[in-house]
Amino acid sequence: MRVDINLASQPYEDARLFWLRWGGGLLALGILTLLLLIITVNGWIGARKDHQLISKYQAQSAARDKEKADAQALLNLPQNSVTRDRSQFLNDLFQRKAFSWTKAFEDLEQVMPPRLHVVSIHPELAPDNELEIKLIVAGDSREHALDLVSKMEASKHFHETYIEEENSSQGNGPGADAVQFHISALYVPETGSSSPGGAQ
Repeated sequence: MRVDINLASQPYEDARLFWLRWGGGLLALGILTLLLLIITVNGWIGARKDHQLISKYQAQSAARDKEKADAQALLNLPQNSVTRDRSQFLNDLFQRKAFSWTKAFEDLEQVMPPRLHVVSIHPELAPDNELEIKLIVAGDSREHALDLVSKMEASKHFHETYIEEENSSQGNGPGADAVQFHISALYVPETGSSSPGGAQ
């Protein structure tokens, strides 16, 4: 059988070379598409598991909140008011007994700038049962008090530190304090530390 091929109207094409070039590209594209599909499916499965886990934790949190609300409602009944007040008093007492004056002054000494000293310190329980200390410090300049607040915030034992009040002193002597500051901070005692000073 004789086949006539006109190369002028039908140019010769190397089909093998064409498929080697484009077939390889299509294969790579197919593999990339498959990988992206696998990653997408894995991500979807992971997101679904995360969503289920979050839902589980939210349900547990809601159950605990309900238990807390029920317990609070029970304590708020008139016949339980004495028990509630006694419990609050004892919790407050235990927290105060856990406060170590010696350790608190040691922690303050580490952050106290020069030419600034403590006039008074008073621990009390914050509404969320954290231990809050009220400080009155005095010195010769405002910069030292700001330095103290900054160092307390950087310390692991104090946080949410701020100046509540600032007063100028009227003392005229050579050692008199020029300014006085009322500082509030939440105090975080070292876990497991002893309380050599105790609460006085």
